[in-house]
Amino acid sequence: MEPKYKRILLKLSGEALAGEKKTGLDYDVITSFGKSIKKCVDAGVEVGIVVGGGNFWRGRSSGDMDRTRADHIGMLATAMNALAVADALENCGMQVRVQTAISMPQVAEPYIRNKAIRHFEKGRVCIFGCGTGNPFFSTDTAAALRAAEIEADVILKATMVDGVYDKDPHKFSDAVKYDSLTFNDILAKGLQVMDSTAAAMCKDNNIPIIVFDLARPDNIYDACMGENVGTLVK
Repeated sequence: MEPKYKRILLKLSGEALAGEKKTGLDYDVITSFGKSIKKCVDAGVEVGIVVGGGNFWRGRSSGDMDRTRADHIGMLATAMNALAVADALENCGMQVRVQTAISMPQVAEPYIRNKAIRHFEKGRVCIFGCGTGNPFFSTDTAAALRAAEIEADVILKATMVDGVYDKDPHKFSDAVKYDSLTFNDILAKGLQVMDSTAAAMCKDNNIPIIVFDLARPDNIYDACMGENVGTLVK
């Protein structure tokens, strides 16, 4: 069976990496993601990953701290997550490279677009840490930016719910799930899929997004193969 998407950008939130612990890292959970990613790689999918850092640090909750400094701390949190995901993926039998938008040559490569493309061509998974390298931009925006740069066919946004709803399904029993949406819907209705900067970037570059629940790790593989999982934004 041929995958529907040849090159994907997978966005993993920091909270997803923590599992039920809510903070820190749950290595068993990360390994379960790795097994699904391995199935994608074996099917011929080229995989790039952007990781968040919310399991270690949330800059918007940092009180009176300078916003730029708080965001820099968040970028370092994503670097830790990128290294942890890389280790889990390598233990699942994949070749992995970590690239960071902030230079830290002792632990990772600097982000270089052409080098990332070469890694994909060699069958390696590329994990992108430190967001865009700039404060005031979320890791969702980093995912949109990297997806555009590497010419990804789709962004797979793994979340804690099984798609996009008109309101929080954890709080409202009458929340309605959308099977598909347009980027104009996202921006006009203020739906919390990703921040408006990221949504606008995906819209401008015609990059579809599939939002799905990571509680079932094989949703990553199923989405790559074109199965109907979550909500499609296009």
